Amino acid sequence: MASFMGSYGGQTYALMRIVFGFTFLFHGTQKLLGFPIPQPEMPAAMLYAAGSIELVGGALIMIGLMTSWAAFVASGFMAAAYWMAHGMNGLLPIENKGELAVVYCFAFLFISAHGAGMWSVDAGRGSG
Repeated sequence: MASFMGSYGGQTYALMRIVFGFTFLFHGTQKLLGFPIPQPEMPAAMLYAAGSIELVGGALIMIGLMTSWAAFVASGFMAAAYWMAHGMNGLLPIENKGELAVVYCFAFLFISAHGAGMWSVDAGRGSG
């Protein structure tokens, strides 16, 4: 790591967790509430299941509550979503438009392994 950023590891990790959770929860609001843009058509069962995981999981990850579990579930969900929506349309994410699903999957896997970190409800409760 560059020496000028070395002392900011905790803060940059917390920012990464917050931003990934924040952006993920809006995929849920899109599916469940049609906000900020309407969701393209998909089967209702998938819409409600995916939207719920994205909304609740994203909110939990963002605020840092039960972070490891929420991120683990979100990571597995994104792995399944990748194969269901993109994996059958080509081998590589660049050709099947699945880059975002891959990035979310592995970012959430990383967050699951590292926990909430600073600036989180878990840390405030002494479990982060």
